[in-house]
Amino acid sequence: MAIYTKGGDKGSTSLYDGTRVKKSSLRVETYGTFDELNANVSLADKFCVKAENQEILKKIEYKMFFLQGEIATQEAPKFNANSRVITDEDVHELEKIIDRYTTELPPVTSFILPGASLAGAQLHVCRTVCRRAERLFVRFSTDVDVRPVLERYVNRLSDFFYIMARSEDYEFQINELTDRVIKRYAQAVGR
Repeated sequence: MAIYTKGGDKGSTSLYDGTRVKKSSLRVETYGTFDELNANVSLADKFCVKAENQEILKKIEYKMFFLQGEIATQEAPKFNANSRVITDEDVHELEKIIDRYTTELPPVTSFILPGASLAGAQLHVCRTVCRRAERLFVRFSTDVDVRPVLERYVNRLSDFFYIMARSEDYEFQINELTDRVIKRYAQAVGR
């Protein structure tokens, strides 16, 4: 079976609920940018050295499907009846992670470069794509009624990616320092 349908050959695409819209519509641009973000999140989780961060990011990837699906549906009740949706609990979960990591990590007293590690750098890419997606979402939500919880969730995401990047950079620096100490010790004892 071919993966192409030819349905979009004239510049339109089908939404989740079957409605056809122009590919240039703000709705398509918005959920497409969240799709781009999700692909970047998938890449970031492959670079993470902290297993907990990999698991957290995998959960976020699934939440992004729910977010994109709801944006990609003109008649929201059709999506909500057939899929999971973003809830206040999802917002609170992001906040708990942000708060816990903020407490565990050293304080930041100045601007930081975006990524001392591969994972940190990729998570900062996620943060910046998320900010662009959020700007599109805000424009989209001025013309279309969206559930307020989506606005809160989208707003927390960029902070979440920032703190995840810091976590991975910190983990990387600790591992790098540990490796240097072990090498120096091995040299000192003649191994």
